Amino acid sequence: MRKASRIIRIRRSPENPTAAPRTRRAIRTAAALAAGVLAVSLTACGGGDDGGDKSEGGDKARTNVTLPKLDGETLEVAAVWTGAEQDNFKKVLAEFEKRTGAKVSFVPAQDPIINFLGSKVAGGAPPDVAMLPQPGAIKQAVDKGWAKPLGDAAMKELGENYSQGWQDIGKVGGKQYGVYYKAANKSLIWYNAKVFENAGASEPKTWDELLTAAQTVYDSGVTPFSVGGAEGWTLTDWFENVYLSQAGPEKYDQLAKHEIKWTDPSVKQALTTLAGIWGKKDYVARGALQTDFPNSVTQTFTGGDQPKAAMVYEGDFAQVNITEAGAKIGTDAKVFPFPAVGDTPPVVSGGDAAVILKDSKAAQALVTFLASPDAAEIQAKLGGYLSPNKNVPNSAYPNEVQQKTAKALVDAGDDFRFDMSDQAPQAFGGTPGKGEWKALQDFLKNPKDVAGTQQRLEADAAAAYGN
Repeated sequence: MRKASRIIRIRRSPENPTAAPRTRRAIRTAAALAAGVLAVSLTACGGGDDGGDKSEGGDKARTNVTLPKLDGETLEVAAVWTGAEQDNFKKVLAEFEKRTGAKVSFVPAQDPIINFLGSKVAGGAPPDVAMLPQPGAIKQAVDKGWAKPLGDAAMKELGENYSQGWQDIGKVGGKQYGVYYKAANKSLIWYNAKVFENAGASEPKTWDELLTAAQTVYDSGVTPFSVGGAEGWTLTDWFENVYLSQAGPEKYDQLAKHEIKWTDPSVKQALTTLAGIWGKKDYVARGALQTDFPNSVTQTFTGGDQPKAAMVYEGDFAQVNITEAGAKIGTDAKVFPFPAVGDTPPVVSGGDAAVILKDSKAAQALVTFLASPDAAEIQAKLGGYLSPNKNVPNSAYPNEVQQKTAKALVDAGDDFRFDMSDQAPQAFGGTPGKGEWKALQDFLKNPKDVAGTQQRLEADAAAAYGN
């Protein structure tokens, strides 16, 4: 998954599909997204959107995607998804089975998925399709000769349903290899509404206001933040939001491509800002480095008036875990956009792309299905999911915040910024216990060590990028 100070147009070339933008454009277009559509609490989601928009992202009449009969065919699909996210995706696969007669097995993968797939390829048994969470992983799969280009049917579906920008992220060397089935808005902070009400805290719009809200919550006797530090990707997301808003889009793009070093003063500033929360005594729920992402969410919305924390940062997909905790979105759990650290709020996005590893009529049919509104609408109705597919009916999303967020994603068209760590070589930006994930986990443990963290980040980045 993912933008600029609000959002910036990403211009990618066929030779370098993850190349970042070179000019500051589309900021006005994005201002409405970050300041208007996404700056919405769940108690104020009504108003002008009646769900009847017939433009991109609105409800549209459309015939079902045409799929071949595949009786007797078997397929394997690998992804790192677990829990409700995996269960919901399996419902999409079940619909594909119903329509085609094929049998599809879900293969649970481990991070980094490229290493997992490498072991499967080496053993002569790769899955037919893999859901890859980074543009860099798609390129690696192509470079290794694993990925297969999309066929005509999938290309047709992709062209009808996706903006050019979302198509281009799935290209390598001018050929289309990936279909971005799932997207994410990773610039949201969810909060326990009862805790905020009891404390008298207000939704913040700036970083200083966030610190004020945190102190107000702390003074009421509740720990302000829950952090899922057992999984390094959550920490990279924290950093990226702070860095994008504070350093600006040009620096963000340069750091994403390692055109500036991690020892740059802008990185020092962002880490120092993060340390204002991570390093403040009792501001982060205890055991953060042993807390995985799902538990970081659920512990914010369980425990009655005394949960382990009042707020948890992460994307729209946290709704699945909130629901699992028994909390009602819009009543018990509310949300605000990641506050502006610099001049404007950040908006970072991410996504997962379907990539064919074993070319066949059945594999092509599955990816064609995943490129269609038919597939995305099934998972949209289940919650905790956003699609970049512009023809998914907005009414398919189960609550108003998701409807607003989904519409904003589609309305942005080609104007978005992709998650920085997802653009990096996986050895640096996507491997447990290594690179950026490990360095930021160490920083969460010792937020005073800004200089040492920068040095470790730069050494690991230089090795991974080859410069």
